[in-house]
Amino acid sequence: MKRLLSVILAYLVFLTSPSFASRHMDFSVYKLGSNLPGNTLLVIGGIQGDEPGGFNAAALLTTHYKIKKGSVWVVPNLNFISIIKRSRGVYGDLNRKFAEIGRSDPEFNTISKVKRIILDDHVDLVLNLHDGSGFYRPTYVDRNHNPKRWGQSIIIDQEQLRKVQFGELDAIARQAAAVVNRHLFSAEHAYHVKNTWTKLGDMEMAKTLTYYAVRNLKPAFGVEVSKNFPTHKRAYYHLKVIEAYMDLLGIEYERSFSLSASGVKGAIYNNVKLAFYDNRIFLDVAHARKRLRFIPLRKSAEIVYTPSNPLIALVESDKGIRVFHGNRRITRIYPQYFEYDFSTENVTIQIDGQKRKAAFGEMLGVQESFMVVPKAGYRVNVIGFKKTGTSDEAGVIIGQEDIMKRFSVDKSGNIFRVEVYKNDKFSGMVLVNFSGENENLIASEPANTPLFSLSAKEKTSIAQDSPTPLGKGSNLGR
Repeated sequence: MKRLLSVILAYLVFLTSPSFASRHMDFSVYKLGSNLPGNTLLVIGGIQGDEPGGFNAAALLTTHYKIKKGSVWVVPNLNFISIIKRSRGVYGDLNRKFAEIGRSDPEFNTISKVKRIILDDHVDLVLNLHDGSGFYRPTYVDRNHNPKRWGQSIIIDQEQLRKVQFGELDAIARQAAAVVNRHLFSAEHAYHVKNTWTKLGDMEMAKTLTYYAVRNLKPAFGVEVSKNFPTHKRAYYHLKVIEAYMDLLGIEYERSFSLSASGVKGAIYNNVKLAFYDNRIFLDVAHARKRLRFIPLRKSAEIVYTPSNPLIALVESDKGIRVFHGNRRITRIYPQYFEYDFSTENVTIQIDGQKRKAAFGEMLGVQESFMVVPKAGYRVNVIGFKKTGTSDEAGVIIGQEDIMKRFSVDKSGNIFRVEVYKNDKFSGMVLVNFSGENENLIASEPANTPLFSLSAKEKTSIAQDSPTPLGKGSNLGR
């Protein structure tokens, strides 16, 4: 499946240093645009790493939306390292550093960069996505539904910004909430507007991203979804709010999935793919085994890859390469290093009796069997093929029963690697999928994403960085 990035990709920024091994994760910025001018909405997800509803919704904007009029700028992974660690903030709460931050703070550059984006003259309105505790209610109902909760609310810092386009913050927030409240799974999920009256003395909220924007005359709103929901339902409500704001700003768009609980769930969890070296290796790791062994990466070369969405990260470790999708570790890759051969870009393969040419990086749906057509000077290795004493599987008709299931890429035992070599050099691979689905990842910008390593602080165990449980500390909001 081609990446559905109908975007003008402005830039994908990575912190670099003289040593490749000390590279760390920085956020990405996507500018989704059109040929028709209009207002620009800035959407920010992942400012706190234990709020997957927000960063998954923002990522879906970059992969599954096409903007037909106006623009949407998206930062889907602002606090990327904290996302991976499932931490509110590895270096403290990033959303409390917008009023003041020292140059020695590890997140000084992150704050500086996102401030510049917020203040860009093109940006008309800012949404900062959060997952919050319980259900906000203007008056006390019970422990989980009261004014101290944050979930299911649109946050404003004050009622209005005078003489600013879209400055009627309270009115706009109420209009958006009313739209979303027509599409609830339950009446309990209703949205309310929460005014923090920040200027009147809320010292915590004065440190936040939205108040920084407001102080600089940029209309900004916090969007909170209840942490009581699973991730896909959180993302559903975030997208409902985002679409309400796009409608208010006159931004026209198309979406490639059904905006329903099941539609959002499929869009999130089935879009986890990566390619290496211009698609010579393609892996669909949405449902990968815990370990993928002997992946033929390039010897004496920097490991670079193309992800299918901005929440995918590869992190080096002493136990293989860890593959993350947001705060979920999907699999570990254990490389085997080869010299690469670039003399061919494809293979000829017969699938269920029909011959076709397949480019490296494709996943080919197979119902019954396949056979790679022999090519002089090249050999084929079907990973997990049972027949012993065979050094070249080209010309062999192979069915699913001929491949050992434990060598599959996926847990279900349907997807297998077909690798092509010229002498001892790796040429490329295709995947065969016995569930019958065809897919391929077409490399597009950003073409080369580096492998990351973590600092000593960032390597602290995920158990220490688990999300705050409901109860003590659960009133933490944006």
